[in-house]
Amino acid sequence: MDETIHQLCEEYTDLDLNEIQVIEMMAATLQPLANLEAADIFVDCPCREGDAIVVAEAKPEEVPSSYKNSVVGMLAKSENEPAVARTIKLGIATKYMKCRTQEDNYTIQSVEPIRYNSRVIGVLIRERRINEDTETEEYHNRYEAVETPLNHMINENEWLTESIDEGLLLVDKRGYVSFRNLYAKELFFKLGYVKDILGQKYKNICLSPYDSEIELNEMLSEVRASNYYLRIRRIRMEKGDIRMAVIIRDITWNREQEKSLVLKSVAIKELHHRIKNNLQTIASLLRLQERRAESVETKKVLQESINRILSISVTHQLLAKSGMDEVNLKDVLATVKNNALQPFSRENLTISVELKGDDLTVDSDIATSAALAVNELLQNCMKYAFKRRKTGKIQIILERGKIYSTIKVIDDGVGFDTEKKRTGSLGLNIVESMVRDKLHGNLKIRSGSKGTRVSFDFMNETADLISISD
Repeated sequence: MDETIHQLCEEYTDLDLNEIQVIEMMAATLQPLANLEAADIFVDCPCREGDAIVVAEAKPEEVPSSYKNSVVGMLAKSENEPAVARTIKLGIATKYMKCRTQEDNYTIQSVEPIRYNSRVIGVLIRERRINEDTETEEYHNRYEAVETPLNHMINENEWLTESIDEGLLLVDKRGYVSFRNLYAKELFFKLGYVKDILGQKYKNICLSPYDSEIELNEMLSEVRASNYYLRIRRIRMEKGDIRMAVIIRDITWNREQEKSLVLKSVAIKELHHRIKNNLQTIASLLRLQERRAESVETKKVLQESINRILSISVTHQLLAKSGMDEVNLKDVLATVKNNALQPFSRENLTISVELKGDDLTVDSDIATSAALAVNELLQNCMKYAFKRRKTGKIQIILERGKIYSTIKVIDDGVGFDTEKKRTGSLGLNIVESMVRDKLHGNLKIRSGSKGTRVSFDFMNETADLISISD
């Protein structure tokens, strides 16, 4: 057995040689204990990655065991054996908690910590079948001792103590639970306790680290017990025989919602990451096609298509980093600016491009539509505004409003005939479509010999538009 214990401890735990020797000495006493208690006895040690590992066992010789086979080397999962998890975590004994065995049966566990140099290195477990009478005479005596004052307290304050959605315990000066409301009683049953906690020693059922001196002051802590998250407040009281009040709130729903939000954030990140990758793959394929094309016009059309795809990709790239479905529009426009200008740069042309204005957080639909519109406007500037010019200036201005915000693209180029251009330009047609259908805004264009000013407004938040017909 010693070799098995040593091997399991080295493989699963962080116990040193001295601590393993203590476990081995404890294991040597298990068979007499199993016969004396008429119960299954085990030693479990805490694993490095959580939970515990069964390193030794003994079955009673005079009564049937709850187990058909050996469970040495098997894990004791915290959700199945909450008493083991509690004692390892808190370093105090746990009495009469329901356990789901490795053979998928149910037993009653009582667990004591095994210490070495003030450290919990393992636990000693006594298990009996769940149908055995495990209540002791001492427990009945303690229950009867508090029954009369308890009945008086319940009758007097029942409307208050039973109306709150929190567990309430009162602990007397001897350290026993002298009162618990129905919520607390049911909560402890859910946690795996098979006996009513009323009349039990508080030290044996407390859910967070216990110290008789610390308990004299108010404490607030949050613990995980089994599959529940609990917030526990302990309040010092000096009223008659009452020493302390314990209030337990179940915050499992809150924590599960937080987990759900984290998982949602991860899923959103992954979704946007894949969309971005797919769009960039399409852009790469178009680049290959552009290089193989012989027609200048075909190259031009393919390059414009690549820029449009990349302008959409920008939004998803930023959303993949944030893990949310919202993004800073100014950051999107900064990347669009760089992608749109680079393919049209010329050696004899120096362009100054300035992005300024307000920070504005919008959802992915608004960001994508605005990015595509600005991309088209910048491409038009680079293609037409600075013909026969060596220098030029473009401004992108983002103005945030309460309901509607505005984006302006202004250049100091040669200008154009707005009526003629609007009917024949694919780029301007895309801008008009984005602004009208996706952003629910208005497009304004002014152009002259001193340059062109294009602006469009859009709603800060997307809204479901409902059409009403007669």
